[in-house]
Amino acid sequence: MSLEQRQGSFFAPELETAPREELEQLQDKRFRALLQQVLDTNPFYSRKLRDAGIPSPVSLDRLSELPFTTKTEIVADQLAHPPFGTNLSFPLASYTRLHQTSGTTGVPVRWLDTPETWDSFVKQWCFVYRGAGVRPGDRVFVAFSFGPFVGFWSGFEGAEKLGCMAITGGGQTTEQRLVAMSQLHPTVLVCTPTYALRLAEAGRAMQMDPAKLGIRISIHAGEPGAGIPATRQNIERCWGSKAYDHVGMTEMGAYGLECQEQRGPHVNETEFIAEFLDPETGKPVADGERGEIVLTNLCRAGSPLIRYRTGDLVEATRKPCGCGRSFALLQGGILGRSDDMITIRGVNVFPSAIENILRRFPEVVEFQGEVVLEREMHQLVLKVETHGLTLEEQQSLEQKVIGELHTSLNLRPTLEFAPPGSLPRAEMKSRRFRIPQRTGREHS
Repeated sequence: MSLEQRQGSFFAPELETAPREELEQLQDKRFRALLQQVLDTNPFYSRKLRDAGIPSPVSLDRLSELPFTTKTEIVADQLAHPPFGTNLSFPLASYTRLHQTSGTTGVPVRWLDTPETWDSFVKQWCFVYRGAGVRPGDRVFVAFSFGPFVGFWSGFEGAEKLGCMAITGGGQTTEQRLVAMSQLHPTVLVCTPTYALRLAEAGRAMQMDPAKLGIRISIHAGEPGAGIPATRQNIERCWGSKAYDHVGMTEMGAYGLECQEQRGPHVNETEFIAEFLDPETGKPVADGERGEIVLTNLCRAGSPLIRYRTGDLVEATRKPCGCGRSFALLQGGILGRSDDMITIRGVNVFPSAIENILRRFPEVVEFQGEVVLEREMHQLVLKVETHGLTLEEQQSLEQKVIGELHTSLNLRPTLEFAPPGSLPRAEMKSRRFRIPQRTGREHS
């Protein structure tokens, strides 16, 4: 990366490139202040910390002594104390925004923000945009619907805060969004990776070449597709742009930003504390080893999360990155969830690994997977959707796909061809894998 590119890709360069020692000093100061706040005024954490023997603020080097927080706890608290639970540090009148999780894997969680904590959330998106090379004056098309999902609102307002023209795609069909893009000439697209591919597919059906719409940067959130190499390449090929992965959570914040090295998202460690732990033992893993990312947000004192078990598996490193940031790097993004791994005849595999294989084949427009029980053995059935293939071409594709899955992952799935347009397209999180044996839970 050139010096000009490097200097232009920071929102707060003095923080993003600070030596680790300075960064940890900043975290320690903010961490102590957060603990003081919740011990004084937050019923949920005051009770939780005191029960764990933490009656007063401690330093960051004692973080591991604090108890974990789980989503199950948060859901139970909100059900017991509807509608917002007890994880509130301020009087209810102090909160001015309400968002909620998608609820794709269970009960939606509601989250409140004060004007101050919401401003911090929006600022986090400025880090995301600058990391990807977005500049003031860019036109940012946000292809999400207006709704309780936080991604549209924070991404839209983040673009405004950075000095971009923020263009809403809310309340429009896919076709209407494409027409708007052709007329308004946005330079940045923000949407889920699945929807980026859906937009491109719809554009081609409208005799419109997405690569000629002028998008130079696309930023993708809501699911891990942009961190999957073949999916990223597919998006970049369709749009003629550079695709960047962003990771965040409604209840946590926009914690991940990908730099122009495109090796995976960095954790914004000015706003968050990241731990990388063995999901079974809770002990730290070595640099670069796979572990669960456990997060503490320092910027959302109104409804904080301390040592939050995300369930997301990563391979993180704090070795220097070519971009100059000292933030931890999640190599390859979110690799899967600790509870997402599926086992097929003794082979453990994450859905993202299967997607990475399927997206290598441009003939595959969409797909779904299901684990079924055949003769007391689990079998993976993949439904793939293609356009315009003859029977002979389908048979050839089937052999190639199964061969690649066997070579790379030691899987031999059953492949079924679905009629064109029959598999669902998603604007928000896409749920492509069904595991009925797990109480009907769907994996995305």
